[in-house]
Amino acid sequence: MLKIKRRSVGSWQSELRASAYRYHSSIALVAALLNPFWAIIDYYTIPVHIVDFFSVRIGVSLVTLLFVVFKKKFITHPEVIAFVPFILFSVQNAYMYSVMDIPELQKHTLAYIATFIGGGLFVLWHFSYSIMLFIISLAANLIFFSMYGHLSAAEVFVNGGMLTLSIALLTILLIHTRTNLTKKEIISRLALAESNRQLAFKNEIIEEKNKDIRDSINYAQRIQWAILSDVKEIKEGLPQSFILFKPKDIVSGDFYWFCRKEDTTFIAAADCTGHGVPGAFMSMIANSFLHEVVGEKNILRPDLVLNELREKIIRSLKQSGEPMENKDGLDISLCAIRGDVLTFSGANNPLWMIRRLEDISEYDDGNTVRNEKYKLVEIPSDKQPIGTHPNSKPFSMKTLRLVKGDLIYLFTDGFADQFGGPRKKKFMYRNFAELLLTVHDKSMEEQRHTLNLVIERWMGDLEQIDDILVIGLRH
Repeated sequence: MLKIKRRSVGSWQSELRASAYRYHSSIALVAALLNPFWAIIDYYTIPVHIVDFFSVRIGVSLVTLLFVVFKKKFITHPEVIAFVPFILFSVQNAYMYSVMDIPELQKHTLAYIATFIGGGLFVLWHFSYSIMLFIISLAANLIFFSMYGHLSAAEVFVNGGMLTLSIALLTILLIHTRTNLTKKEIISRLALAESNRQLAFKNEIIEEKNKDIRDSINYAQRIQWAILSDVKEIKEGLPQSFILFKPKDIVSGDFYWFCRKEDTTFIAAADCTGHGVPGAFMSMIANSFLHEVVGEKNILRPDLVLNELREKIIRSLKQSGEPMENKDGLDISLCAIRGDVLTFSGANNPLWMIRRLEDISEYDDGNTVRNEKYKLVEIPSDKQPIGTHPNSKPFSMKTLRLVKGDLIYLFTDGFADQFGGPRKKKFMYRNFAELLLTVHDKSMEEQRHTLNLVIERWMGDLEQIDDILVIGLRH
């Protein structure tokens, strides 16, 4: 059962508040510490008011520091940490503005502008706070100029007032733009984070389900291997033999089958429709039917075995509730060996035999490969599967009288059809036959090892496209 917790992401409002809290705390602290040092500029600009100005600056800085010290009380409303100090600084500058003459006014305009620009770069709040701050700053200037000012409105505007007012309005737009951009960035970042979390959550579900599937398939592999004929039993019945079995997936649609009945030894290489789980199901059905046909019904002729197997496969798949398609079923090469006599029947898959040239008196036609001493001949199969077929007919049987040293090979199409090599092409049956002719004089285990090594090198980094099964027998 899946027990995976989904983690939610915070809202953009909380993220924006957190950002505002950090920025406002920083700008308030910096402003509180720097403000008294501006008294040095005041001393050189308008020394007559140095005491008043310094006192006001100290007062504003102390109040601002209080907001920094107790900033956690405003964690849900971080705009207060900057808004109140901003008002205090605006009132401070308005008072200082009102008592200055034109030369001092022009010099102090820089400080006033710096206040607005600095705030605009760090402040994050709603547009309404900027409007309130502008109105309060304008009112403070009007009040202080009416109380202490001796300059006309025109003189104030010409010598810095107009520039300060313009910067104030631009600062409102700057704060509004920066706040919106920060909001959009946070929303985008949270959306990406949520998307990543959802993706991670889905990946966890997929991985959990894949694990369940892998566990099930691994268990199915154990079942399939238990059903397959025991290799030790095959070695006892056919000491000079090898089996190269390479499933494409964990379970296989190819299977080998072995049975000893009375004085006859049966060996088969089969290729069921598909590979993986569907092929494995078909292989287990076919394996069971072969044991039933030979072991229980005592049918010992390969052609009759295949005829009976076909009937059982067709009947079984039709009874499963779905009509059988032409492609459903299997290809197989089946041998029955009794002393020096081998009988063979095949459904699409042939039998290959390697024999000394001096011992060959037949099989000169068909698909053959030879060297100076040996010849590989193909014993053809019937061109029909074990399953439904439009031109279905009884399977035929070929009889061979074996000569000592004969090599018999049964196989599925996986080896020859595997892509690889420098041109990424199929290995091909011709190359497969020449390879067998090259290695046939080695021990059976050496042959198996060489075939496996060749096909692995041929594949390289390409994927195995089908199950591979090759069976070799030496008489």
